[in-house]
Amino acid sequence: MSADARSPAAAATPPTPPAPPLASLVQQHWTAEQALAVFECLHAMRHALWAAYGPQLQQAWRDQLVPEGPTPEFDPDNPF
Repeated sequence: MSADARSPAAAATPPTPPAPPLASLVQQHWTAEQALAVFECLHAMRHALWAAYGPQLQQAWRDQLVPEGPTPEFDPDNPF
């Protein structure tokens, strides 16, 4: 192993995660105040949607997460 690979600076720099799919939709020239205004608007919209459609949103989310079809058989002797 080289000395560079063992240096604290090399170990402290985590890899850059890939950009989320919607990152390309976010404007890169906004000021911090403009970005905060959009963030606050989306946050308020999320709360309003939850207040109006909370149970329906939960069910829709559940339907997306649960695979269609019968539940697999449970065998307590079968390891994970």
